[in-house]
Amino acid sequence: MNGLRVMGEGTVVSWKHRTTCRMREWQDARRAWKADWAEAKPAWRAKKKAGEIPEELGPPNGFALLPWLLMGMGAFSHLLQGKTPNPWIAGVGLLAFNSLYIAVVFRAFDKKSRTAPATLWALGALAAITIGLAAGYGGNWLMFFPLLGLATGAVVRGRGLGPVGLGLSALAGVIGGIREGWGAANIAYGTFLSVMVTAAILSLSETVRELRAAREELARTAVEKERLRFSRDLHDLLGHTLSVIVVKAEATRRLAPRDLDAALGQVSDIESVGRQALTEIREAVTGYREGSLATELDRARDLLGAAGIEAVVRQSGPPLAPETATLLGWVVRESATNVVRHSGAARCDIEVTGTAERTRLTITDDGRGTGEGPPGSGLKGLAERLAAAGGSLESGPAPRTGFRVTAELPVTETDPVPA
Repeated sequence: MNGLRVMGEGTVVSWKHRTTCRMREWQDARRAWKADWAEAKPAWRAKKKAGEIPEELGPPNGFALLPWLLMGMGAFSHLLQGKTPNPWIAGVGLLAFNSLYIAVVFRAFDKKSRTAPATLWALGALAAITIGLAAGYGGNWLMFFPLLGLATGAVVRGRGLGPVGLGLSALAGVIGGIREGWGAANIAYGTFLSVMVTAAILSLSETVRELRAAREELARTAVEKERLRFSRDLHDLLGHTLSVIVVKAEATRRLAPRDLDAALGQVSDIESVGRQALTEIREAVTGYREGSLATELDRARDLLGAAGIEAVVRQSGPPLAPETATLLGWVVRESATNVVRHSGAARCDIEVTGTAERTRLTITDDGRGTGEGPPGSGLKGLAERLAAAGGSLESGPAPRTGFRVTAELPVTETDPVPA
C-alpha cells in the first residue's frame, strides 16, 4: 500500500498523518512558550532597565539548545514501551547521542573550544550515531536529524556552513525516504532549517557581543586620551605660568628698593599673567585650548627677558597652518620654561624656518643644560603630540655648549604654500 506502513500491532497508520500530528504538537508547544514569554517579557525588561539583570547575563549558552532534546521523546517513549527491537542497542545509542549532543552544544558557545579538534570529532561521532539510529529504526528516530542540525549549526560557521547543511539535509532525506517513503521529506527540510537558523542566530549574537566589547573599548580609550590631554595641558599651562609669576616676583623684589614704578609694572604683569592663566585653564578643561606661535614667541621673549636672559627670535618661511602653529607654540612655551628653570643661561636663540615640505623650530641656550637625565614629562608629552601629527621632537646637549630642542612638522594640505 503506497505511503502506508504496518505497525507491530497490525494497525494501518499513515506515516504522513503521524508526522503531521507530531509537527502540530511541536507548533502548539512553541505557541504556548511564546505566549508565556509575551507575559513575562514586560517584567523582564523592567528588571533589566532597573539594573537588576546585568548585561553579562545576556549572551546565550549551551542551555539554550537543551530543550530541543524533547524532540527525541517519541523514540524514548517507544523504547520504554518495548516497541523498539534490540532495546539495549537503542538505549545505548540514545544515551550516547544525548551525551555527545550536550557536550557539543556547550563547547559551541566558546570560540576556542568550538574550533578545537575535540569538538569536531565529537560532532562527527554524533553524526555517525544519528545515521545509525535513523537507518536502523526509522520512525521517531528520524527526528534526531534536526537535533544533529542544531548541533552542526552551533559549531560550523563561515563558508563551510552551506555545503555542510545541504549535505546533512540530503542525507536525512535519503535515509528518511528509504525508511518511510516520501512522507519523510519534512525531515530533510527541518534538518536544513535547524542548521541554517541556528548558525545565523548564534553568529548574530556573537557579532553583537563583539560590537558591544568594541564600543566599551572605544569608550575606555576615549577616556584615557582625554585624561592624557588634560594632564598635558595642565602641565604645560601651570608650569609656564608659575615660572613667569616667580620670575616677575623676583624682579619686583629686586626693583622695589630703587625703582618703584618699574616694580609696579612687574606687579601689573603678574596680575595680567594670572588672569590669562585662569582663562587658559578654563579652555583646557573644556577641551578648546589652542595656542598661537606668535603669542608664545612674545611670551617667551618677555619671560626670558624678565629672567635676565637675552632672547633672540628669528622666523622665516611661509605662513603656518593653525594646527602646526599650535603645536610649535606648545614647544616654545615648554622650552622657554625649562630654560628659565634649569639652564642658568645668558642667551637663548629661537629660530623658526619653513620650506614647502617641512617646518622646523630650534631653541638653543648657552647654559648648563636642562638636566643630564632623560627628558621630563613635558618634553615627552610634546614628543608624543608631534609624533601623532607626523613630526618629531629631539632634545639634548647643543654641539658647543648648552641645550637644544629641535621640533619638525610636515606641511599639511591645509598649510598655505607660497606661490
